[in-house]
This record gives sequence, structure tokens and C-alpha cells, in this order.
Amino acid sequence: MESVILPCKSIFPTISELPQNYHPKTKVPINFVPNTEQSRFTDTHLDYLCKNGRLSEAITNLESISQYGYKVKTETFSRLIESCINEKSLYLGRKLHKEMNFLLEKVDPFIETKLLGMYSKCGSLQEAYEMFDKMRKRDLFAWSAMIGACSRDCRWSEVMELFYMMMGDGVVPDSFLFPKILQACANCGDVETGILIHSIAIRCGMISEIRVNNSLLAVYAKCGLLDCAKRIFESIEMRDTVSWNSIIMAYCHKGDIVEAWRLLNLMRLEGVEPDLITWNILIASYNQLGRCDEALEVMKEMEANGIMPDVFTWTCLISGMSQHNRNSQALELFREMILNGVTPSEVTLTSTVSACASLKDLRKGRELHSLVVKLGFDGGVIVGNALVDLYSKCGKLEAARLVFDMIPEKDVYSWNSLIGGYCQAGCCGKAYDLFMKMHEFEVSPNVITWNVLITGHMQNGDEDQALDLFWRMEKDGNVERDAASWNALIAGYLHNGQKDKALGIFRKMQSFGFKPNIVTILSILPACANLIGAKKVKEIHCCVLRCNLENELSIANSLIDTYSKSGGLQYSKTIFDGMSTKDIISWNTLIAGYVLHGFSSEATKLFHQMEEAGLKPNRGTFSSVISSYGLAKMVEEGKRMFSSMSEEYRIVPGLEHYVAMVNLYGRSGKLEEAIDFIDNMTMEHDISVWSAVLTASRVHGNLNLAIHAGEQLLKLDPGNVVIHQLLLQLYVLPGISEESVTVMRPRKRNHHEEPLSWSWTEINNVVHAFASGQQSNSEVPDSWIKRKEVKMEGSSSCNRLCIKEEENEDITRVHSEKLALSFALINSPQSSQVIRIVKNLRMCEDCHRIAKLVSQKYEREIYIHDSKCLHHFKDGYCSCGNYW
Repeated sequence: MESVILPCKSIFPTISELPQNYHPKTKVPINFVPNTEQSRFTDTHLDYLCKNGRLSEAITNLESISQYGYKVKTETFSRLIESCINEKSLYLGRKLHKEMNFLLEKVDPFIETKLLGMYSKCGSLQEAYEMFDKMRKRDLFAWSAMIGACSRDCRWSEVMELFYMMMGDGVVPDSFLFPKILQACANCGDVETGILIHSIAIRCGMISEIRVNNSLLAVYAKCGLLDCAKRIFESIEMRDTVSWNSIIMAYCHKGDIVEAWRLLNLMRLEGVEPDLITWNILIASYNQLGRCDEALEVMKEMEANGIMPDVFTWTCLISGMSQHNRNSQALELFREMILNGVTPSEVTLTSTVSACASLKDLRKGRELHSLVVKLGFDGGVIVGNALVDLYSKCGKLEAARLVFDMIPEKDVYSWNSLIGGYCQAGCCGKAYDLFMKMHEFEVSPNVITWNVLITGHMQNGDEDQALDLFWRMEKDGNVERDAASWNALIAGYLHNGQKDKALGIFRKMQSFGFKPNIVTILSILPACANLIGAKKVKEIHCCVLRCNLENELSIANSLIDTYSKSGGLQYSKTIFDGMSTKDIISWNTLIAGYVLHGFSSEATKLFHQMEEAGLKPNRGTFSSVISSYGLAKMVEEGKRMFSSMSEEYRIVPGLEHYVAMVNLYGRSGKLEEAIDFIDNMTMEHDISVWSAVLTASRVHGNLNLAIHAGEQLLKLDPGNVVIHQLLLQLYVLPGISEESVTVMRPRKRNHHEEPLSWSWTEINNVVHAFASGQQSNSEVPDSWIKRKEVKMEGSSSCNRLCIKEEENEDITRVHSEKLALSFALINSPQSSQVIRIVKNLRMCEDCHRIAKLVSQKYEREIYIHDSKCLHHFKDGYCSCGNYW
């Protein structure tokens, strides 16, 4: 055969590649005559270039070939397209497409479909659509290619649209295409289309296809139609791993982990071994339910079965820990993942960075940032947003701004993270400027943006600006307020100590038709955790029932706490008994409620029930239980409990436990032991410790110790008016020598510096305030208050030091709680047997005796919460046991 040189733009070897004795020959021009033999050689040469990785050279040769009028076979052209797909070269694919009409005798649908697939697989779905629209004939393969392209890009809604267009063109999917469409149905939650496809599959005789059955099963499972999924599953004769995974996933979505485990065991019995996906479904389900420890156990069992966790497994566990506020464990899991040689994904890094942000761990956060850059995720908007949030929460706003500026395609969450950082740092002006710049970048603020700004201004005391933003949301921003918008105002007012305004916003929220959510209830309930908020607690409880939130564990716990603090301990017990699930907080809250109301035996009994239920006590439990032993004057039991903290439960005692022990000794009159205990404390003394000593020494009449405690308090808080008042009274009591005074006597303070006593009570939904010495009005029975000839039983002990936090009573100065008590007796209906009063100072002994007398004489229950104790007076007795 005559040798022929094809005219082409070849890539010549470099000088170093040529042999040393190489001498180039003079090129001889050759005339080309197209013929079949030359065409065959062209196809062979192109195939050779493709097989040897010289696709670029092959495409370049095509340009010269087309100029001379040569044609290539359809199979050759198809292989070139396939090579472009394999190399992910959109550029070469476009060049190939450009030469198509010159190189092919006839362009058939097969080649067009191939090109369509090339564009989609090389990342240009738009050009795939353009190719699809230009096709003269769209057969099943063309529709399959287009639907497959959208499916790969997770454009599920577009898959659904294409399916209906396809059916409109009279093209019915086959058993390979149906699973892709059903996958889109599952991801869109479009169960109606799934049912339609199910009927088509039955009519077309494809219901026996395992892939179709599995896909139908997945649709019903993801859409929550458990009965349909179960029927499909039971109809499959030869179930494979996909079938079992789908039905297990269906039960996991319903939260029925027990049935999911039963199916897994049945799967094994039928000879199908669970794979990685099976275990990951269970792990994901446990994490979604907040059962992170059980998810970890599942991973260990998976490893025991010889299946190693993949990046999804680790990511699922890390994100589960992070979402349930177990951030330290999330970071530890991430460390284990790296040590196991698993490369984190973008989602893994995002969850881990978020855990660092919650912990405000800047050092680890910076390490993660370095890893993000190393793995090439630094340009990702998801990880970028998490890093902005991290630096913002750690107060590194310059670093946050640098990361923000480096995100190429910022979304609204990028802006929200940085705006939130400025707000947290108190730079609300800069946050607002950034908010205004969003419009310049054509990013519309969403409801989160507005809420972050409202929260920031409320926390920084700018309530007017916060309210202005709140009312502008819908008018200027075209953004509908949500529950979080109202919650921002409620939490802000509570943060600023304005409970009445917070309650007002709560009522307005309901009047505007917004249902309170968990955050709303958990925010507003503590505002009612006092005696005069008892009716409000019941109102909020009714709201909880209307919103079907009573089964939320956190809300039930908060109601137990609020009811006990507002004098409704019986309601706390009722809620506790009705809870289907209790955690350590539930038990601790009710135990603390019993201690607050003076029911020591009930508190210790509940503690033992908690232990029998298998719950381990924590720091809060020990504080309450030691206090309950103090109420019962069970010193030895209290000492054993304190010792068991560190010896048995490995809990380091905190200040609250030391104060509880001082009160334990103090109530029993063991003052020397109390002082020895304080001297051996491993932490620095504070006001609460010496206040406990002062109370004990005052009750038991130990004047020298009372002065010592008062002097220690004065050192810790020199400007405290109440301490000065108490010390002045102690110094004038008989039996104290000049040598006993270890600090300078406090000077007699001006009258306007004396502590002012206030008491509050609620009558007919109106809160009334009374100050000591306040001029009585006609509604208050002055004669009843001023009469001192009333014979009172149970006079004070002669050992007690009679010192008060306010001035003595006289004809013109009556203590505030007496004014409130008399007002309540006159104005509250006789049917209301309970009187509730809150006082800002400690009750004096005279007012305490009066309250006991009134509870007996008028058959009323009286709750008075002073600065030291909750007093529950009934039938002439007080829950404090005369120790306060």
C-alpha cells in the first residue's frame, strides 16, 4: 500500500526526545484524494490517539480532516465523545460538537443523545438542555439522558417535570428509568406521582423488577406511608440489601427503632448481611432522636461485624453531637476520625467548626481552618459561613471579616453570620451598616437577618431601635415575622429586667395569631417564677396545652420549676407524675422544689426513687439533697452525702455544696463544726458562705460569731447597705467588748442610704406594691396593723439575736409585708384561701410571728418569699422552721 502522510497539526517531540543521530528530512507535499481506504485509516488513527490519551491531538486533527472533506464513522465519533466524558473535558467536547455536521454523513439521535450526556456529565446542564431542545427526534434514550443529567445534579423537581413531558410525548419509561424518577419522587415528597408510576409499572408488567420494587418501596418509606411500604416489601420474593435497607429506613423515619432492629435481625436470618448503608441508617436515626450514645454503640457493633465506618458515619455522629450541645464529644470524634485515616467532607468540617464555635475554642478552630484550606474547601460557602460564625463568636471580628471577604459566592447566611458577630460584640452600628450593604450586593435580608439585628439591639439596650426594626420587617423588608421575631423582643426585655414588657409582648404575640413555640415558653416562664406570678404560670400552662407542647421534656421541666417557685408545688408534682420520660433535670427540679418548701422527707424520698430508677445524681442533685438533710437536721447523713460526691461519684464539690454544708451545721447548732469546715474549704470564701454563718449565729444567739461573719461580709462587699445596717445593730448589743472589733465600726449612714423595704402582692390581676413607712390608705386597716396588744403564741427564743435588715417599727413606720398582708386580707375574696407576697429584704421576727398568727386565726395559707427564704404559713406554722 502506498504510504500516505495525513495533513494534521501533530505535536512534535522536543529536542531532548530526539535521537542524537536524527536529521530531519525535507517535507514532500502530497496531494490527498479522499477514498474509503483513507477514511478507514483516519478512524484507526483517531482511535489510536484516544486509546493513548492523546484526545486533544485527536480533536485538533479533526479540524484538518473536516477541511479536506473526510468523514468519520459514527462509532468513531461516539468514542471521541466518550473520551471527552472520561476526561471531563467540556472544552474539547464543545470543539467536537462544532465539527459534528462536517465529519458525519448523517447525524442520528444516538450521537445527539451522546452529546447531551457529555454536556451533563462535564458540568454544563444548561448546554445539555439546549442540545435536548434542538433534537429533532427524542426517543427513550434521549429522555433517559436528560432525566439522568438532572438526577445527577439533584434537580429533583426538574426530573418530575421531564417525566410528565415525556409521558405527554407518548414515551413510557423503562425499568432502568423508573428508579431515577421514583428517586426524585422520594426526594420531593411527591407521593402522588409515586402512586401514578406504581400503576404504570403494574400495567407495563414491570412490577416484578427488583429495582422498580425497591424504588417504590423507598418512595413510600420516605413519604411516611409505612403500610404501603410494608406491602411492597412483603410482595418482593427475592429481597436484596436495598429492599431491607428501605424498609428499615421507613421504620427509622417513624422513630420505631425497636422494629428497625427486629427487621435487621430478620435480615440476617434470611441470609442477607447488613451493609454499611444499613448501619448508617440506624446511626442517623439515633442521632436525629438525640440518642447519641446509642448511635456510638451502633458504630461499635458495626465495627465488630467487620464493617468500617465511612465519612458519612463519622459525619453523622459528629453532627449529632454538635446539634445536641455535646460539642466536646463532637471534637473528640473528629480527632478519632482523622486518626482512623478517614478524610473529612465539607459537611464534616462544617459540623466540627460549628462545635468549636459553640465552645468558643479559638485554638482548635484555627487548626480546623488550616485543614479546610489544606483540603481545598476554603472557597465553599457552607464551611466559610461556619468559619465566619466561629471567629464572630470568639470575638475575632477582623478574622471573621477576612473569611467573609474570601467567600466568592456569599449567600444570605454569610451576611447573617457576620452581622450576628457584630451584634454580639456590641457593634450594632456596624451590623446595621452591613445590613444596608446587602442590598448593594443584591442579597435580600431574610427573617433571620432581621431577627439577629433585633436581638442585638435588645441585648445592647437599644429597645427603641429594636422595636423600630420589628415593625419595619413587613412594611419595608417584605419579610413576614415569625415566632423567633417575637421571641427576640421577649428575651430582650427579660434580659433588661423588664418582665412586664416581656409579658405584654407575649400577649400581643398571641393576639396577632402567632403560636408560641418551645423557645417562647422557655423564655417567658422564668419571668413568672415568683409568688405573684402564680396566675400567669397557669395562663402559660394553658397556652402550652393549646399548642400541644406539654410533651416537650424541657417545657415540662420548666413548668415543674416555675410552679414550685410560684407556690404551686402540688402542680409540680402532678406534672412530674404525668411525664412519660424524665431526665435528671426533672428529678432535680422537683427535689429542689421540695427543699424550697421545707419538705425534707419528700425530697430525700424522691432522691432514693431517682437512684432506684437508675439515674446517677449530678452536682445539682447533691446540692438539694444536702440541703434537705439540713432541713431535717440530719448532720451525719448530710456529711456522708457530701463525702460520696468525690469518693463515689468523682464530682468536685462546688461553692453551692459548701454553702449547703454550712447551713447543715448551722441549722443543727453545730457552729464550731461549721467554722472548722469553712477553714478547710479548698476554694475561696464568698458572700454566700458568710451569709450562711451569719444566719446560723443570729438564730442561735452567738453574738461574737455573728459580728465576725458580718465583718467578713463587709470586707467582701464594703458598699452593701444591708450589711452596714446589721453590723451597727450587732455592735450596740450587750456583751461585745471593744477588743472583739476587728474592723473599723461602720459609720452611721444617712437616712436616705438606709435600705428601703418593699413588698408586692397580686389582687384581681393587679400587682400592688408597698414600702415600709408608706402612708396607709383607707383600704388598709390601720388599726389592725398598729395594735400590739394581740397575744401571740410561740414567742421568739431568748437566744435569738434580734437584728433586722430595716428600721424598727413604730407608729409611723410599718414594715411593708404587714401592709401587703393586711391589704390582701381586706381585698382578696374569702374564697381565695392563699395570699402570696414577695419582699426584697429579710422578714423580721415580729412580722414572721404576725404571719403565723394570721394563718391560724383567719384560716389562710400565706406565702411570703423574702430575700433569704420561702415562708409557707399554715395553721400557725411556717415551713422554714423559724430558721431564715
